[in-house]
Amino acid sequence: MSKPNGQTIFLWACILGGAALLGGLVLMYENQGVAGNPSTARRWTLEQIPFDGARAYEYLRQICDLGPRPSASPGMLAQQEMLVEHFQKLGGKVNLQQFRIRHPRDGSEVRMANLMVRWHPERKERILLCAHYDTRPFPDRDPINPRGTFLGANDGASGVALLMELARQMPQLRGKLGVDFVLFDGEEFVFNDDTDIYFLGSEYFAREYAAGRLDSRYRFGIVLDMIADADLQLFEERNSVAWRETRPLVKDIWSVAARLALREFIPQPKHEVRDDHLPLRNTGKIPTIAIIDFDYPFWHTEADTADKCSALSLAKVGWVMHEWLKKSVK
Repeated sequence: MSKPNGQTIFLWACILGGAALLGGLVLMYENQGVAGNPSTARRWTLEQIPFDGARAYEYLRQICDLGPRPSASPGMLAQQEMLVEHFQKLGGKVNLQQFRIRHPRDGSEVRMANLMVRWHPERKERILLCAHYDTRPFPDRDPINPRGTFLGANDGASGVALLMELARQMPQLRGKLGVDFVLFDGEEFVFNDDTDIYFLGSEYFAREYAAGRLDSRYRFGIVLDMIADADLQLFEERNSVAWRETRPLVKDIWSVAARLALREFIPQPKHEVRDDHLPLRNTGKIPTIAIIDFDYPFWHTEADTADKCSALSLAKVGWVMHEWLKKSVK
């Protein structure tokens, strides 16, 4: 082997220097992410995210410990009591919007209640954050026991748990817009898909709003549903991105996620989902989107339990919502 000459040494120095620069750029993009490019997203840990996903997950577990929570059931009543105490303790103005329906099977009266929490109630123009807090009566899609026990860890408790943790940030939220949390009852008080009606709570709320019986004016609405899956994949919901008045809101939230280098928010539409955002938009005329992971494999089965959910997923979604709120209320 011959000794390299000065020109060769200079050439190798350039190559090595360029490689070091390229490596530094790759590391920077891995840490920061590039908008619209999930391959550059950072692999965040729970401790690095400034939203307490572990505490949100503990709330989810506590909700599931109450058992099934169909409308008017003992589990639902216990949940209401727990949530009223929680939100009031953190400074929210809590109200139960009560209404009644007829049971779709026997015609008996069923008492329902949407749980409303207001933050900074003096601000007339507001943002609406929603989830449903009832669970389906039975795990109707369970391949073994479709009339078994349905705990609804992801399908129900996840959105509630996230709002319980997000509530800690609300008193310090500075800006011109107020924020309302609404937990809808009767989202799926459904015993027969062919005959029973979905979205009872959000439809009632939307009608009251359209009739001018609520002292608020909502600029936007967001429905959070099934957002704790351990394998979280949040595509843009097709209705939300197709509606002209809500498309900018979808793009805005997904751009926040891209800025935070979160690969779970995938900036392309996939599923068309029927959820509480439909009556809010169609009946209440509130521009509302759904943030939902509809690829959840345990949907409407007995296996929708807390162990299928993730504190890290809750942390990531909560972080996006808080960051979006901070800039949107100004």
